[in-house]
Amino acid sequence: MKSIFLILFLFVAGAGASEAQILTPVHWSYAVKKTSPKEAVIFLKADMDAGWHIYSQHINEGGPVKTTIKFLASPDFTLKGTTIEPKPITKMEQVFGMEVSYFEKSVIFQQKISLKTGQTTVKGSIGYMTCNDEKCLPPATEEFSVAIK
Repeated sequence: MKSIFLILFLFVAGAGASEAQILTPVHWSYAVKKTSPKEAVIFLKADMDAGWHIYSQHINEGGPVKTTIKFLASPDFTLKGTTIEPKPITKMEQVFGMEVSYFEKSVIFQQKISLKTGQTTVKGSIGYMTCNDEKCLPPATEEFSVAIK
């Protein structure tokens, strides 16, 4: 009986320990600023835990997974240009054998839109890969939804 209790305890403790190991070093937030009755800017902000980074939208083939931002089509708005990003850190990464561009601590991506209606909700997804000096996590996708009033 004691051995069954011990096995059950170890199983529950092990399950809790494995749950604690799930890493989520990137934290996303979203905002919008109306710049006129017919225009707005969507802000997509990533805050990264210390030591972690995500990659630029502009990575050559053969490198890490670049950040990709997709907006769901809507009759209420149109995208103006492409999603812009600030100047990234660029350095040679031996693992990939090439220069790569990335962001540490935080980054804000911006997308201008033209509004066809006064109010709408902009939805989409962000695909990205997170790495630190020791490892990379599997690519992740974050869905977003931003209301414009």
